Amino acid sequence: MVKFYQHSFTYDYQWQSVTLAFWLRYPNPFASHVLAVDVLDRYVDENGVLKTTRLVLKKGKVPKWFPENFMKNSEAFIIEESEVNPHTKTMITRTKNLNHVRIMQVEETQIFKQHESNSDITTCKTEARIVSRFGWGLTGRIEGFGQSNFIANAAKARLGMTHILQLIRDKQLNRGSSFLT
Repeated sequence: MVKFYQHSFTYDYQWQSVTLAFWLRYPNPFASHVLAVDVLDRYVDENGVLKTTRLVLKKGKVPKWFPENFMKNSEAFIIEESEVNPHTKTMITRTKNLNHVRIMQVEETQIFKQHESNSDITTCKTEARIVSRFGWGLTGRIEGFGQSNFIANAAKARLGMTHILQLIRDKQLNRGSSFLT
């Protein structure tokens, strides 16, 4: 069985600020489980789309009911691929864990778009798929745990993004209109 998650959220910030906050979101007070982030590849393609691949190391948690001998280390490597299209004001991100995939694989897609009628707003649509191939009668329970964890972590991620967005806004107000100068 597979568990799914969908959520839409609106940031009251311009697309440029939201995409910048995405790159600056670690560290933040709501992401203590993120241990490291490294850029593996980044380039601009022939259409002007910025494509980036990053490796993220996160600390997870194992439920108390899970057999303790099956997983010694709850850290997970996450591959994150993103495409930022400045022409369409769209950023698409895809993430999935690279290890512990038999126990649980989480695949997430996020689409950040400038709102069609208000350029001061950015919409974010999140979709996730949680799959376990563990067996032993625990598949459904593992997927349910993964889905609950994902929902809680997605809420923390929105808080983290909002925190970074507020820091960006404060910095812009203190320096005038440009964050990067």
